[in-house]
Amino acid sequence: MATDSREDGKFLSRKMMTRCSGHCNENRNSVVQPLLTDLYQITMAYAYWKSGKIDDVAVFDLFFRTNPFQGEFTIFAGLEECLKFLEYFHYSDGDIEYLRQTLPDGIEDEFFDYLSHLTAKDVCLYAIEEGSVVFPRVPLIKIEGPLIVVQLLETTLLTLVNYASLMATNAARYRMVAGKNIKLLEFGLRRAQGPDGGLSASKYSFVGGFDGTSNVLAGKLFNIPVKGTHAHAYITSFTGFSELKTRTLRHKVTGVPQDLLELSIRHREAMSEVLDVNTEESSEGELAAMVSFAIAFPDGFMALVDTYDVKRTNFSVGVDSQHPIENGEKPKMNGHHETSDINSNITCTLPNVAIKYNNDKTDDVRPKFMNNGDDVECKCRQRKDGMMLGSDGVLQNCGSWRCCSSMRNSRKILVGHVVLGRNRTNLLTNVGKSFRSGLLNFCAVALALNDQGYRAIGIRIDSGDLAYLSCLARQTFEQVSSRFRIPWFNTLTIVASNDINEDTIISLNEQGHKIDCFGIGTHLVTCQRQPALGCVFKLVEINNQARIKLSQDVEKVTMPGSKNAFRLFGSDGHALIDLMQKVSEPPPEVGQKVLCRHPFQESKRAYVIPTRVECLYKVYWRDGRVCQSLPTLHQVRDRVQASLKTVRNDHKRTLNPTPYKVAVSDHLYNFIHDLWLQNAPIGELS
Repeated sequence: MATDSREDGKFLSRKMMTRCSGHCNENRNSVVQPLLTDLYQITMAYAYWKSGKIDDVAVFDLFFRTNPFQGEFTIFAGLEECLKFLEYFHYSDGDIEYLRQTLPDGIEDEFFDYLSHLTAKDVCLYAIEEGSVVFPRVPLIKIEGPLIVVQLLETTLLTLVNYASLMATNAARYRMVAGKNIKLLEFGLRRAQGPDGGLSASKYSFVGGFDGTSNVLAGKLFNIPVKGTHAHAYITSFTGFSELKTRTLRHKVTGVPQDLLELSIRHREAMSEVLDVNTEESSEGELAAMVSFAIAFPDGFMALVDTYDVKRTNFSVGVDSQHPIENGEKPKMNGHHETSDINSNITCTLPNVAIKYNNDKTDDVRPKFMNNGDDVECKCRQRKDGMMLGSDGVLQNCGSWRCCSSMRNSRKILVGHVVLGRNRTNLLTNVGKSFRSGLLNFCAVALALNDQGYRAIGIRIDSGDLAYLSCLARQTFEQVSSRFRIPWFNTLTIVASNDINEDTIISLNEQGHKIDCFGIGTHLVTCQRQPALGCVFKLVEINNQARIKLSQDVEKVTMPGSKNAFRLFGSDGHALIDLMQKVSEPPPEVGQKVLCRHPFQESKRAYVIPTRVECLYKVYWRDGRVCQSLPTLHQVRDRVQASLKTVRNDHKRTLNPTPYKVAVSDHLYNFIHDLWLQNAPIGELS
């Protein structure tokens, strides 16, 4: 039994994580202990004890009522942590002393002696396999045992399942919208709800389908791949070439040293022509920083390329004479006084005009561009529900290189009555000026590394129009690959970060981005779209007598009695319906007609003839030990993807998903409603 140091009844953790023995031999969080509970659980335990209910046997269900994130599925996670908690459930001497000081006066000493001998050996826990797709109302965990003991487990089990399942579900949704070929990295430790929340986020984002984490401790504890590059601080810590203390790098094969800075400067001259960027527009400090990082990590060179805006451009705007700016008013665009080019910190002021498309045809929202007198249509389509190029009111381009090339090379861009001339204001030509400085320096260093027998990994973009910049970077890499005959250069990895959420990825997909990997932090680990899953723990049976909780809100009425749950599959191989029934009922059989009923709406019922029947519950804990061989974290991760494949796509889609059906057997339906009538009070009219 692991022990923890305590002084004066206060818990002092010497180690955040300890090793546990027995069946649960993975890292165990020492904070997860019997005192990690709500006070009322312990006061109820005393009241039960005082009432002589020591020998009462109860059944509790742990379930949730609504799927998170406005979706129609949830991923069950946290089961292994629950089993570790059961294995180590015991009140230490320090715990008992603290409870003596904390609980109200008058509690009998015999109760504390009773608590000191409690374990989970008489508890039996049934659960759905961790990593499975689950649905509302179907218990994730069913736990039987002494009433007092099971009651004391409630809060801890809920905290172990609620966030784990929410986090795994959030990560699985990101994986689905990103697609199987895009890498996903969790970068959320600095934004997570404390260190334990950060560790849990790293663990369960990996379960949900992420490929790695920036969290080094999570990598050690859970065997998750750890990834990372550098921050803007590394770039800005260099101001010039003179700060490079080491400039040489030995060839990977021959061992011959070369001055990597000199090679990089030479390649930068050649690259400036390819990128059409003057070398004076790039930062020497940035180049020095990249050379330094490349020397430190020649086999793992990945650079952040959007640190500097070296050359700022002030824009003037040609305005149609029909729409002059009057009374010294600062120009506005659709209510915004100015719009900012988020890629290069350039502010473009525009007159207060409506944006029009293709000779005022509102049914076609592709903006037109004037190129040497010829019209060039943008091949992308922006939103159709507004009169702006961008849904947020900021001028955007589509991210399609063909389209962006048309913009980039045009003499004029005609947007409604606003004309941006090439020599005076070419907004899209100058988009990403700071980015192109970093891209120029990166390519130069990558080519220098190639001379020394090494391959760069890629770049990270942390701001700006990610779709456009990724297309610009990919086209640049392809140009370099072709010009210098380096085949691998066009496969360099493009990583994007910058407050990315699920909707961002969907939008980037629509714009045809060229991103290979997303680094996602805040929105992932804090589950900003929905901060809690809402699992509950309800008594459904005591001493073989079913119990029901009634409410005016039908959604809060509980399913009484000990139940089994089955997943029935249709002829297409997909899950069709989840069916709950009393434990005394025979299980449904393949090819046999089963009447499935909505638990509360009498008219909603259907016959189902399953082609496959899956029993959802396994016994995971009995007689004080784990009864199943527990999967590794990687196996749970594989289970998530395999389970998701059994669910139809219309249940998983992000927009208006089809609700998945959860039903009860005809026998359980009648039992619920009979018990409801027995327990519902009869009103009196006067």
